[in-house]
Amino acid sequence: MKFAELDIPEQVLKAIAEAGFTGCTAIQEQALPIALQGKDVAGQAQTGTGKTAAFLIALFTRLLKQERNEKGHDPRALILAPTRELVVQIEQDAQLLGKYTGFNIQAIYGGVDYMKQRSALKEGADVVIGTPGRLIDYLKQHVYSLKNIEVLVIDEADRMFDMGFIADLRFILRRLPPYDKRLNQMFSATLNTRVMELAYEFMNVPTKVSVTPEKMTADRVEQILYHASRKEKFPLLLGLLRREGMERTMIFVNTKREAEFLFDRLNINDFPARVISGDVEQKKRLRILEDFKEGKLPILIATDVASRGLHIEGVSHVINYDLPQDAEDYVHRIGRTARAGAEGKAISLADEDGAFYLEAIEEYCKQKIPTTWAEDDLFVHDYKRAKPRPRTELKPHGRPHGRPGAKPSEADKNRSRRPGSSKPAGRAKKPA
Repeated sequence: MKFAELDIPEQVLKAIAEAGFTGCTAIQEQALPIALQGKDVAGQAQTGTGKTAAFLIALFTRLLKQERNEKGHDPRALILAPTRELVVQIEQDAQLLGKYTGFNIQAIYGGVDYMKQRSALKEGADVVIGTPGRLIDYLKQHVYSLKNIEVLVIDEADRMFDMGFIADLRFILRRLPPYDKRLNQMFSATLNTRVMELAYEFMNVPTKVSVTPEKMTADRVEQILYHASRKEKFPLLLGLLRREGMERTMIFVNTKREAEFLFDRLNINDFPARVISGDVEQKKRLRILEDFKEGKLPILIATDVASRGLHIEGVSHVINYDLPQDAEDYVHRIGRTARAGAEGKAISLADEDGAFYLEAIEEYCKQKIPTTWAEDDLFVHDYKRAKPRPRTELKPHGRPHGRPGAKPSEADKNRSRRPGSSKPAGRAKKPA
């Protein structure tokens, strides 16, 4: 189906053509005709199939065909997403597809200028895209109102549950106009029972559409699994990087500590890499992602904060240095490559711990991951060792004691002295 065959305003069709889109993807072909008629949609499709464009096209069409209910600066459309990176991604797509609509589009998320976003929201925005936390913060300050929302979109709804956002989500949804007075769209890679319960509670009898194939993973992703011990994983990773010539690679790990370990070792062995995780400052995370998208950075090490919803052109390889503990995360990780019809390779390394997660992953994906045994010459043993990072010294009871190597304060000395010492031990304890 061509976009021109659908009842889409000229302003949106022009932006679609400039973006290089001609025909609808499977999820767009099923969801758009329903949403364009004003009916609610709960859509399920694997990552990278065009869910974002589907709900944005329906959103802009609705706002263009319907005049603002009341005069004011309050938003007319609200898009909720679980992570900051996904909010930024949706906002970029919205600016692209809505460039001729004249709507003011504003992203709201934590970790960046608080007052700047507050002022932008107070001045007025037609479309607001945000994470629940900061949206609720501004809502409680009466910076904006949700009483004029005409379109609601919930993206990655299953992840909202996983990340503990369900209470915040309900807080926002209960402050919207009645469900039959707005267009509601919910999209995710997985729509389980609890997500559909949320849909039936806050949506107007949504039509469920699904284009998930028998296999959960994209057909154009070549998957390979290597079994290696914990000590062999890094030598094997170096060998793979040298052999494959990976020009744009994402390496996924389960913990921040493992990410730092890889960062130190890869950079000292002439493989430039950066890390994004939940602890990295938001501005820095966005700058690292931009460098990776532009090709300035060949390797990106990430925890699962980056596995959902990010569309990065030309990711040639995804490496699961640690197999994920959640089977769904495996699908989202390898979905960073082979997007929009391209081809890619997903390489997983299973060590003593990771092997325990393999059965659940294969059962969820409904397929066996092809196993390859690494030849001895693939392992690199003459690599440079990075110096171990200094650990923070601890006070008694496990509290940090300033910077590494710092001298204890007089108060610390007093707290650490044993009872019966001739030296003062601070204030005497009161009797119980």
